Amino acid sequence: MANSLQQQLMKSGLADAKKARRAKQQKREDANKAKRGEIELDDPAERARRQRAEQAEKDRQREEQRKAEREQKEIAAQIRQMTEQSRLDRQAGDVPFQFVQDKKIKKAYVTAKQQNQLERGQIAIVALDDSYELVPTVVAEKIRQRDEQAVLFLAERNSNDVDEDDPYKDFPIPDDLMW
Repeated sequence: MANSLQQQLMKSGLADAKKARRAKQQKREDANKAKRGEIELDDPAERARRQRAEQAEKDRQREEQRKAEREQKEIAAQIRQMTEQSRLDRQAGDVPFQFVQDKKIKKAYVTAKQQNQLERGQIAIVALDDSYELVPTVVAEKIRQRDEQAVLFLAERNSNDVDEDDPYKDFPIPDDLMW
């Protein structure tokens, strides 16, 4: 039967005699090597099972990657929505407020009241695309739970605690001191 198929392929021009001889010779060599124990011939059913298992593993990894990408997009959309819904207006801002983003000092213009709130930890600065937005601390904490890098500046509220060994504990910093 194999010869008849081989002959049919040669008649149709899809194979030639030289390739047919090489295929037979390779098959004989593989069989001889298998007898000597040099190689193991694969059972076609075993090879098919192994290929199905490999394909299933690849599909599972691809699906995991897609799921992780979807989750990242959902988190980004949640952060965007929270920021847009609760951002504070800083159009009238004329006081520069400096903070660090990616090891660079950035500047955002805020009002004097907003500057005071930023220093006390009542509001925070959050990154939204290429801009900065001011949001209440509660919202900033929710954003921080989803993405740590989205919150650019959030002052700690515990800054009023004074160390017992501090020699300047009796000299508080005035609230109106500007650097």
